[in-house]
Amino acid sequence: MSRPDEHFMARAVNLARRGLFTTDPNPRVGCVLVRDGGIVGEGYHYRAGEPHAEPNALAVAGARAAGATAYVTLEPCCHQGRTPPCTEALIEAGVSEVVIGVTDPNPLVAGKGIRRLRDAGIRVTTGLLEKEIQDLNPGFARRMKTGRPYVRCKLAMSLDGRTAMASGESRWITGEAARLDVQRLRARSSAIVTGIGTVLADDPSLNVRAPLSAFSGVRQASDLRQPLRVILDPGLETPPRARMLALPGETLIVTSRGDDVAKERLMRRGAEVALLEGGAAAIDLQALLDYLGGRDINELLIEAGPTLAGAALQAGVVDELVIYVAPHLMGSEARGLFNMPGLERMRDRIDLNLVDIRAVGEDIRITARPVGATTEASGAGP
Repeated sequence: MSRPDEHFMARAVNLARRGLFTTDPNPRVGCVLVRDGGIVGEGYHYRAGEPHAEPNALAVAGARAAGATAYVTLEPCCHQGRTPPCTEALIEAGVSEVVIGVTDPNPLVAGKGIRRLRDAGIRVTTGLLEKEIQDLNPGFARRMKTGRPYVRCKLAMSLDGRTAMASGESRWITGEAARLDVQRLRARSSAIVTGIGTVLADDPSLNVRAPLSAFSGVRQASDLRQPLRVILDPGLETPPRARMLALPGETLIVTSRGDDVAKERLMRRGAEVALLEGGAAAIDLQALLDYLGGRDINELLIEAGPTLAGAALQAGVVDELVIYVAPHLMGSEARGLFNMPGLERMRDRIDLNLVDIRAVGEDIRITARPVGATTEASGAGP
């Protein structure tokens, strides 16, 4: 591939990023049409149910699309879904070449789009800026390949690794810039998971509530989707007056207790209740991922206390840790980052690969991945 090819695909990647907070459960995709060395049309997928990147770019180009090269971050779809096949739109427009960043992991496409374009006489090349494009859609790729979401675990701690004072006081560990960054992390997520302990102690909202200006590419506030809020509540202890039950968006309570009275009480408050495998003290996290993947959850964000965070890490379901480190000390009596019993020797430790370290206001954001985790992308931040 030439330098101009990389330039135009980089432009398509930047366009795709504009859909970071709005396309779920669809992937983020960008398209650039080039003819005689210049861009004649460009577009991106903004929201599920609306036109994909390719027809948006073709609409801008009009007749100039004939003979053009299309740079598309993801293999064009070749099946009829909520919108027509993008392969047919490109063929009908008369493009001469399609440069694809990554093949579509969706079994309905997965190479079939490339084959359809080549059968129509269009030259197709693949594999340009793959890592950058995979970083855009780790959850979509994971769900298409395994039926499960990509799991991030977000935590905030002091420099000495503490998340709350011994009394439970934790507001605020990090500064305003880091808290705004978390809002973007929430907005790109399909669902946010917390445990009943956090609900009872903090009564969190777990919603997206930053100003519209914080979310690049979002056109209006109504386009900003609230992620599904998920409470892991084995004993159905969620108070009917819990704050998040009164907020816009959906709340799902996952339990292992078949208590019809408690279930009905929570459902009257607008919650959905799902019964999954687990014991009296914990939900089976593997079963949870299967269940949420079946609900088209691409990116799952865990925002919880040390018990659930530690359990998820030890269960091997965490793909990525996003840890905000604040420049202060909270002392030896304060609460730790993870509860992970059983790690007694150095050989028991959980090793991490550092993916990204950067300043966010006065705090530091560390993105890390457990060694051996099978992931489609680095996902280095929102």
